[in-house]
Amino acid sequence: MNVDNTQSQMRKGVLEFCILSIIRNGEVYPSEILDKMKQAGLNILEGTLYPLLTRLKNATLLNYRWEESQSGPPRKYFSLTEEGEKFYQELATTWDQLSNAVNNIINANAIDYE
Repeated sequence: MNVDNTQSQMRKGVLEFCILSIIRNGEVYPSEILDKMKQAGLNILEGTLYPLLTRLKNATLLNYRWEESQSGPPRKYFSLTEEGEKFYQELATTWDQLSNAVNNIINANAIDYE
């Protein structure tokens, strides 16, 4: 079994939630999302981010607006829709339940091995 594949699948499982969390804090440009993800230790590529943003926009979870840039082409800024906020809240609840359950299992097993 390949541990890299398992680690990749674990990251993919939380990627959408993390991106929505970043966007939830205010309108954001994709390179800012990449920077914040990198700062948190979750490096992703543009080739991963842009299709995900498009999918979230098509699911009516995100809005975007274009803004002219003095240093290049116009920039697309993303924000959550009302539906996106509700979706985020559901994911946050699920994350809390899941992380608590996993931590309970890990901590219980850690005690058993001591």
